[in-house]
Amino acid sequence: MDKATLEPRIRQRGRDFFDSISGEAPSIFNKGWWTGKVMDWSMQNEAFKIQLFRFVDVLPYLNTGDSLNRHIDEYFNGEGQDIPKVMQWGIKAAGIGGKFASGMMSKSIRSNIENMAKQFIIGENTKDALKNLKKLRKDDFTFTVDILGEATVSEEEAQAYLDDYLELLGAIAGEYEKWKPIGGDLDWGHAPRVNVSVKPSALFSQASPKDFEGSVVGIVNRLLPLARKVRELNGFLRIDMEQYAFKDITLECYRRLVSHEEFKDYPHIGIVLQAYLKDTEKDLNDLLAWSRAETLPISIRLVKGAYWDYETVIAKQNGWEIPVFSIKAESDAAYENLARTILENHDICHFACASHNIRTISAVMEMAAELSVPDHRHEYQVLYGMAEPVRKGLKNVAKRVRLYAPYGDLLPGMAYLVRRLLENTANESFLRQSFAEEAEVAQLLEDPETTLERERKEREEKKQEARKTFKPVIVNEPFADFTRRDVREGFPKAVGDVRSRLGKTYPLFIGGKEIQTDDLLVSVNPAKPGEVIGRICQAGTEHIDLAVDAAKAALPAWRDTLPENRAGFLFKAADIARKRIYELSAWQTLEVGKQWDQAYADVGEAIDFMEYYGREMIRLGSPRRMGSMPGELNHYFYQAKGICAVIAPWNFPLAISCGMTSAALVTGNCVLYKPAGSSSVIGDNLLQIYREAGIPDGVFNYVPGRGSVMGDHLVEHPDVSMIAFTGSMDVGLRIIEKAAKPRPGQTFIKKVVAELGGKNGIIVDDDADLDEAIHQIIYSAFAFQGQKCSACSRVIVVAPIYEKFMTRLKQAAGSLALGPAEDPTYYMGPVVDEAAQKKILEYIKLARQEGHVVVHRDDVPKEGFYVPLTIVEGIRPEHRLAQEEIFGPVLSVMKVDSFDQAIEWANDTRYGLTGAVFSRSPKNLLKAREQFRVGNLYLNRGSTGAIVERQSFGGFKMSGIGSKSGGHDYLVQFMDPRVVTENTMRRGFTPVEEDDDWDV
Repeated sequence: MDKATLEPRIRQRGRDFFDSISGEAPSIFNKGWWTGKVMDWSMQNEAFKIQLFRFVDVLPYLNTGDSLNRHIDEYFNGEGQDIPKVMQWGIKAAGIGGKFASGMMSKSIRSNIENMAKQFIIGENTKDALKNLKKLRKDDFTFTVDILGEATVSEEEAQAYLDDYLELLGAIAGEYEKWKPIGGDLDWGHAPRVNVSVKPSALFSQASPKDFEGSVVGIVNRLLPLARKVRELNGFLRIDMEQYAFKDITLECYRRLVSHEEFKDYPHIGIVLQAYLKDTEKDLNDLLAWSRAETLPISIRLVKGAYWDYETVIAKQNGWEIPVFSIKAESDAAYENLARTILENHDICHFACASHNIRTISAVMEMAAELSVPDHRHEYQVLYGMAEPVRKGLKNVAKRVRLYAPYGDLLPGMAYLVRRLLENTANESFLRQSFAEEAEVAQLLEDPETTLERERKEREEKKQEARKTFKPVIVNEPFADFTRRDVREGFPKAVGDVRSRLGKTYPLFIGGKEIQTDDLLVSVNPAKPGEVIGRICQAGTEHIDLAVDAAKAALPAWRDTLPENRAGFLFKAADIARKRIYELSAWQTLEVGKQWDQAYADVGEAIDFMEYYGREMIRLGSPRRMGSMPGELNHYFYQAKGICAVIAPWNFPLAISCGMTSAALVTGNCVLYKPAGSSSVIGDNLLQIYREAGIPDGVFNYVPGRGSVMGDHLVEHPDVSMIAFTGSMDVGLRIIEKAAKPRPGQTFIKKVVAELGGKNGIIVDDDADLDEAIHQIIYSAFAFQGQKCSACSRVIVVAPIYEKFMTRLKQAAGSLALGPAEDPTYYMGPVVDEAAQKKILEYIKLARQEGHVVVHRDDVPKEGFYVPLTIVEGIRPEHRLAQEEIFGPVLSVMKVDSFDQAIEWANDTRYGLTGAVFSRSPKNLLKAREQFRVGNLYLNRGSTGAIVERQSFGGFKMSGIGSKSGGHDYLVQFMDPRVVTENTMRRGFTPVEEDDDWDV
């Protein structure tokens, strides 16, 4: 049967379906109830909807009356808030005038929202769950139970998640045989009575696309005991699909479980696929081909997808292709196409059609009839508590209806509720259009291909309008997308290629010539010190003099090169780095111990600096007309300062080196570049990029050397007009002091731009989302071994949440794998060198004196510069651990009584670089904006990971001097401004310029 014949049948079935449930509405849209009234109001008021859903999300953390009242007031009593009457009940009765946050009001709101959450959850404990499951079955519905709480931050939590499933199944084991089968010995004559669904990432807390194989093994190891228990009950196990990042991992876990020796003969294991993903058609075909090749039957639950907003935002933020369809009708059309493919393969693939969309359900029913698919090869599923009329109509027509029933605590249940409510109150939600807005049945049953064609035309018209006002900005280099096989395979290949070239000797590069010296510095792999990365020639004072002479000779021509031409060299260099990004990342992994994602991000930032500063110089390079007086012409413009000494750090060995040197170069300065000793081979990589880009001889000079030998000479040289430095506070202050004193022959005041580090704090408020806070704090404190100037070294926790936070933090830190950075299994590796190792070990000794060490991870390889990951509590502002920059994986925890005290302690340091706050209190977030005094403040995210232009980076106090790198005024520091004024009047006559203001 072709589509032209099938389409009328689909629409007729849909009309019959609507007729069968006429006059009914899901409870969330029933205006006779509190929930329905609030949902109705939220669909009419977007601002209220946002506040409501955010409040629902934080509600489980509000355990005291004061906290609850405060948040109600902050979320709903702000200026301009339009609150539905049903939420204002009780105010007058409470006798408190117009004040919103009365005790009666608070209890009413909490009670109603908790009841709303319970509507979508089968039970908070096994007793309630069994009671409700029994009731479902009495009404002839079957179920699949999903335990809430997929966010696990530690292996203890992952094991507890598995244990919860085993406990639930154990409770069901004592009851399910008493249940009357629905339609035969098995449900509907063929289906197991016990069904569970599981989120695979929750079974292994360290799951990451970067470590594909390790993630698969970790998940499967916990899936096996769960599958065994399900099989004991002759049950069905369904593996859910989650965020796109885990898609391929989930598919591989499913294949391994189904093909495992224990389960090859067991047909009741299924997987979920998401129709809104562009990849799903290929994934489905691959899965079907695998199933036939292995002669292993499979089962697929097809859903539209629940993470659309998340996937879209994450992809945009990271510069990745958006994995989901951008128009809802595309997902609807894809669903029908995928459903047909599954039904055509019903001999090997069982189908679970999961949808509330009556058009979709009708299409599946008609396709199944057309293809003569037996009843036992397909069923229909809806969400528990979400679409009662749909499930009722389905039971009448299809008979085989299974409810997806979440089970567990209200705290994770609230997050689930928020996701469901967002889906079903979105403008394009089928349930909203059907039952809240009463859209025309013909519109609701329209072929999604027809809808898609119309909406594409409308969207293209809007795009054309947007293009008229679009202003191009920098497009940041995408982060490494480890969901892609080619990315995962690119890293070890690049490491192998680089390893084959280790041990070379690297000369100086001055005035276009390579210069060998007898003084060699040996750079080694910090994870394997016996492995020599390279031998780097070291410059002496005579080489600095030679480099200055070369720079002086090249300066006039370079300074007078057109800004757009200088920018062109940076754009070429950016392209070169982009093509070599895996190789450049591999050098960092081996020379300084950066993990794959950290190294790739470093190279990406270097590319961003070149692209951004090139465009900024073009903007700044055109003289700007000043004033508008007739008879005079004023132009404001810039010129290069002259010769710039760039002294770079090892921790962002390419990014910061490139940022400082590219800023100096594009503004017309000539550069003497001194990389850090520990990352000098990476410094040579930067040199080779500039050489290949065609930077003229003498403009960029590579002069690695020992600071004790040539450092002061470089800084004090009378012909060096500027120093750009990133490093420790002590060295930075010495440079500033040395540069402040003019030397014989010096004709200018030296300019110093210096970023000097931080003692960064993250505040955890008593209402913080700990799932997110723990993850981000672990990353901010221990990614790249805490060797970032922006790394979190202090976490300041408000008392009511302290114990819960510390339990989860300790467990999360204890779950991290420690080992060489080149192996993606490991989260944390060695520190950069032996000197850093010794310094950090001294601070760990101090930690035992000043506080109480609660985590001391000394289970590290014996070879290499490893230090124990350390967490110490009981630290106060007067302690050295709270004041001194450690630059290693040592995290101090500070307990405070209030948010105000948290800000006070956070500010109580001589540094002012980065900070972060995890809070869901609008008032406290505003207070942090105003009072948490750091250069880069992050709200509800970690303290590291600034991106060029988006989060221009830099601090104040003792954290540095100068404008923010990657910001719109950074280049100005490398230039001197000039103004030229011309008198355009000759004997009373003046030419009229467009900007002249003759009315003044």
